[in-house]
Amino acid sequence: MKTECLSDHVRLSQKTYPCTVSLTMDLVGGKWKAVILYHLKDGAKRYSELRKEMPSVTEMTLSLQLKQLEKDGLVSRKVYGKKPPIKVVYSLTEMGKSFVPILEAITEWGNRLVIDRGEFINE
Repeated sequence: MKTECLSDHVRLSQKTYPCTVSLTMDLVGGKWKAVILYHLKDGAKRYSELRKEMPSVTEMTLSLQLKQLEKDGLVSRKVYGKKPPIKVVYSLTEMGKSFVPILEAITEWGNRLVIDRGEFINE
């Protein structure tokens, strides 16, 4: 029997899910969470660096998604300095790093799809 079928529900951090796929999608699903994790996979970045790399995400959305990823244990936030201007750096936690192979597989699948059925556009 598959591991995900061993019970009717799974629980993580006081939240109950119908299956492990639902749990995973809650943690990394949506339009921006996986993209944020992708941009942090090669190293820590400041908020402004993430904004430059993802110009189509709003400041509010990026801020909210970073907070959620931090709350869920995928991203860590480190503050340097006590008074302005402070430096805030985001990086993947060990749990976040464990998702990198999945990000790479998603990236490869997307690249293959564009090569086979679409086109890369430079604007």
